[in-house]
Amino acid sequence: MNAEISTAELREVLAQGARLIDVREADEYAEAHISGAELMPLSTLPTSIASVGAGPVYVICKSGGRSAMACELMASEGIEATNVSGGMMSWLHEGFEAEFEQ
Repeated sequence: MNAEISTAELREVLAQGARLIDVREADEYAEAHISGAELMPLSTLPTSIASVGAGPVYVICKSGGRSAMACELMASEGIEATNVSGGMMSWLHEGFEAEFEQ
């Protein structure tokens, strides 16, 4: 089981410069994403995982399912990854800032 944090906790660690990886697809990311989040779709993660580095990283998706799978994959490669529980749905529900498609 990988570590998880809430979106409120994510907001705090991002303010301290934490690295966030968004594993949704490009069209989902374009609709709304957290400023500074790196797009790395789960569908391409097996071939792009080397670019993640050792971590620590925080991983987000729409609701927490894909990001949990991504964290499992990252952990199997020795990467310290933390899942964001509730994903972007929770982030937006909390009213936190996001960048939206123009």
